[in-house]
Amino acid sequence: MMTIVGDSGWPSLLLVDDDAVLAETLSHALAARGFQVRIALSADEAAALAREDPPEFAVVDLKLPDGTGLKLISTLLRLDPHTRIVVLTGYGSIATAIDAIKLGATYYLTKPVDADDLVYAFDRSGNTETPPNGKPMSLQRVTWEHIDRVLQEHNGNVSATARALSMHRRTLQRKLAKRPVRY
Repeated sequence: MMTIVGDSGWPSLLLVDDDAVLAETLSHALAARGFQVRIALSADEAAALAREDPPEFAVVDLKLPDGTGLKLISTLLRLDPHTRIVVLTGYGSIATAIDAIKLGATYYLTKPVDADDLVYAFDRSGNTETPPNGKPMSLQRVTWEHIDRVLQEHNGNVSATARALSMHRRTLQRKLAKRPVRY
């Protein structure tokens, strides 16, 4: 799906998300904020669009039907090292946020977001004036972050992760089936 919204004189933005409705909605909102938006519903489609015309900005969903958005970061930056990339996910964790930033993403946001959040995120790179959140994470969130980090260390292998956590595999699967808790 290659939708182009916006004036050709505006900065280009590649929006990569497998949720077509969300992608269309965000594309119109971003076009209203001055971007020429192209939509891709998969990593392969996004890579093809980027090879044709590398975007100045990109919004990349973490989980795509044909792979992870993290792999797409390096592809986009190889085509244009100045591309500003925001990684978007419904399943945020500290481990994947760190991975995204290490790979060169400008920022990392969890859904739901609106267009203003995305535009603001493009400008946040290296901003040290953002005050830290003074509220500590909940015990449930700390638990989720720890499980996610150990799962990442074991390359997504649930059995190996359960053994490392001294937890029954089915118990871990039940915990993973739930959405991550908010901070």
